[in-house]
Amino acid sequence: MNGDPYLELRDLRVCYGKVEALHGITVRVDKGEIVTILGANGAGKTTTLTTISGLMKPSGGGIFFEGKALHTMHSYEVVRLGITHAPEGRRVFGTLTVQENLSLGAFTSKDKERSEEIRSWIFELFPRLEERSQQLAGTLSGGEQQMLAIGRALMGDPKVLLLDEPSLGLAPILVRSIFDSIRRINAQGVTVILVEQNARAALKIAHRGYVIEVGRVVMEDKAEALLANPDVQAAYLGGG
Repeated sequence: MNGDPYLELRDLRVCYGKVEALHGITVRVDKGEIVTILGANGAGKTTTLTTISGLMKPSGGGIFFEGKALHTMHSYEVVRLGITHAPEGRRVFGTLTVQENLSLGAFTSKDKERSEEIRSWIFELFPRLEERSQQLAGTLSGGEQQMLAIGRALMGDPKVLLLDEPSLGLAPILVRSIFDSIRRINAQGVTVILVEQNARAALKIAHRGYVIEVGRVVMEDKAEALLANPDVQAAYLGGG
C-alpha cells in the first residue's frame, strides 16, 4: 500500500452525548479493496460506518476520501461523492415496491441512462429482485430485503459501498449467496467496507481487516493472517 489512502479515518473520535464511542481509531482503505471491520456487539462498528456516511459527526479526528474532508460534509454530499450505505437491519421502505425502493437509491443521479445500466446490473446480481420488482418491499423475505438494501445502495453508483451486517439473520445458503454477490460487486471496481458478525465469511472475501474492541482498533492485518491468528480464532471464529 503506497501513497495516500483512498479513504482514511484519522484518529476518529465519536461521542453519544458525553459517552465516547470511538476513541481515536485510524483505518485506511485503498481503492479496489474489500476491508472488513470485526468486533463484538457494541464495539463501535456501526458507529464507524454511520460516521463515514455523514449521519454522525466526529468529536475529533477526521475522515478523508480522495483527499476531501468528509467529516465537514452533509450526508447527501457524501453520497454525491460516491459513498453509499446499506445499513444494518436493511431499512427498506416496506410500503413501496422493489422498483420504487431502487429508484430512491438513485436520487442524487442526473444520468438516467447510467441509472438504467446499474438497475440492469442489479437484476443480474439479484434475479429475485427483477422477479419481484412490482412487489411491496415489506412482503419480501429477509434475504430478498437484504438484496434490495444492497441494490438500493448500488443505485447511487458508488465508488465505496458501506455494508453493515449483510448476513444478519439469514439462512446459511443465503449468506453464501450474499457474500458471493459482494465479491462480484467488488470485481466491478467498487471498494467495499464490510461490517460483519460472521467473521469467517467476511475474512474469506476481504483483502484486509481491522478488529475493534470497545471503540479502539486492537489489530489490523491481511485477511488471511487474521483468519490464521489464534486470538482472532478464539474470539471471533469459534476457536478455529
